[in-house]
Amino acid sequence: MPIVAVVIIRSFIGFFLLLVLVKLIGKQQITQLTFFDYIVGITIGSMASTLSVQVNENTWSTVAGMCVWTLLAIILALAGMKSPLLRKVIEGVPEIVIQNGKINIDVLKKNKLVFRVEDVEFAIFEPNGKLSVLLKSQKRPLTPQDMNISTSYSGLPTNLIVDGRLDMDALTSVNLSRAFLEYQLRKNNITDIKDIFLAQLDTEGNLFIDMKNSDATYTISLKK
Repeated sequence: MPIVAVVIIRSFIGFFLLLVLVKLIGKQQITQLTFFDYIVGITIGSMASTLSVQVNENTWSTVAGMCVWTLLAIILALAGMKSPLLRKVIEGVPEIVIQNGKINIDVLKKNKLVFRVEDVEFAIFEPNGKLSVLLKSQKRPLTPQDMNISTSYSGLPTNLIVDGRLDMDALTSVNLSRAFLEYQLRKNNITDIKDIFLAQLDTEGNLFIDMKNSDATYTISLKK
């Protein structure tokens, strides 16, 4: 068979295999990719490229390598959902670059960051490589408060239950007890926490629930 035909066939195999494996791993916004996700993606893509043009390489051994990397990525992702400690190891943790206008030199050097700091009050380097910055008060854009417009508080939601596991630390942080939460769930005919895929409490006291084995979702008000 001509070498060009071999490359074309192997390229078709690599392209569609890569498409399937990426779908299995799952997708998220590019800005949310961690360094680990990036490396895994580059490695699997590199293997697909090898499968296409390196005709001297064994086809099935390259395919096996792609499948193993994909399987490991899926296993670690699932394990990370159940273990906060493992999730921190895989995804990393945010690092404070600037706090109260003072630069953390060690973090700056470690991450090789260089930027203008005189207008910055806080700066945090996220695990996905994004730099979150809070400007000094006199440098911030106009806000509703500046114009005497009243608004309700809106902060980050708290995940109380993930994949059937109750996070007691998160529950304590929002001043709720397990008994109170279970009572509210029973009122909505939810008798087992293990049946819940995600239970998320927003800052207005509304609990959003997504069930595991059905399309049912609930929104429960936990305002006392």
